[in-house]
Amino acid sequence: AALTDVKGVLNGPIIYKTYLKTEYSDENIEFWLACETYKKIESRRKRISVARRIFKNYIQPQAPKEINIDSPAREAIIRNIQEPTQSCFDEAQRIVYMHMERDSYPRFLGSEIYQKLKHRPSD
Repeated sequence: AALTDVKGVLNGPIIYKTYLKTEYSDENIEFWLACETYKKIESRRKRISVARRIFKNYIQPQAPKEINIDSPAREAIIRNIQEPTQSCFDEAQRIVYMHMERDSYPRFLGSEIYQKLKHRPSD
């Protein structure tokens, strides 16, 4: 099963996020979901406000939920945060997605949470 499959499951992201909390790595899915919401913002003023909140929570060094991204991606966001575009977090989001796909998602598929869900009878 691919990481994209979890989006198709009813409450899939919520269940995956619950699992990530048990691994202390829920910042990845929270950041990814925040970026998905951010990309849909039309208002420039609201986009600036939300971009700064995402930056403060996930990107800036020592952020409360700092994500693991490389320096070039972080520096590009720092350079663009004053006039954020709808795509300013795309590279960081891609990196976080790769971390989840390679690391936490395979563990999730083997987890007790997922196994119970998989074997639950359909309503």
